[in-house]
Amino acid sequence: MSVAPTPQEAFDRAVKEGDRRLGQSMIELLSTGFIAGLTVIFGMVALGTVEALLSEASHGIRRIGGALAFGLGVVFLVVGRAELFSENFFDPVATIVERRKPGMVMGLLRLWSVTFLLNLVGGGFFAWILSVEGALPEGAPAALVRAAEEIAARENLVFFVKAIAGGALVTLLSFLLQAVNSVGSRIALAYMVGVLLAIGPFDHVIVTALHVLFGIFFDARVGIEDFVRCLLIVTAGNLVGGLGLVTLTHIAQAEE
Repeated sequence: MSVAPTPQEAFDRAVKEGDRRLGQSMIELLSTGFIAGLTVIFGMVALGTVEALLSEASHGIRRIGGALAFGLGVVFLVVGRAELFSENFFDPVATIVERRKPGMVMGLLRLWSVTFLLNLVGGGFFAWILSVEGALPEGAPAALVRAAEEIAARENLVFFVKAIAGGALVTLLSFLLQAVNSVGSRIALAYMVGVLLAIGPFDHVIVTALHVLFGIFFDARVGIEDFVRCLLIVTAGNLVGGLGLVTLTHIAQAEE
């Protein structure tokens, strides 16, 4: 029976993974970032489809069913080794702390900025394709419109707090993936985090922004200003939760 790695061993694994991510060529970054944005759309479509199929059920049952479906999108991301913004917080930062090379910060900024942009480009492109009438199952567009309008109706403070939780949750997944030894365990962790992210619902900037973009494409009562507000507030919250609450505390644990 395999033994779970210690926090220090998990940290060492994260450093190696961070080396890989920071060392990617621009072509690799562009392609994996694009694929990640495209992949997460499948989780959102699954959420909308299941909620539509459960349209006669109570709100709680629809929410649970949609969350269980969305978790598959996070599994696809993890198994496919795609690059999702904020999933990139723990491993590369651990590498920079371990190597103690300030010059690597520029590589980190390149990783974050390219991933962020290509996640939006890939996801936005695929959402636009699927917004063609009849492309999605009956009822799914209406469910995605409701999700977009719920997001747009949030007050800024609520947005920010949910983003802190979402950033912490996705970055925690990065750490936990280094603390397991099997593909089955990685799949289980990814699925559980995906379900928690959707059932909160907690905000991850790429997922939440693409929800709003879907709403725009389906003529929901949302606009570009909601999209921009989402990008600004949720990114800030993800940074606080992902870097401040999870990355730095786990690094301090390992370093101690």
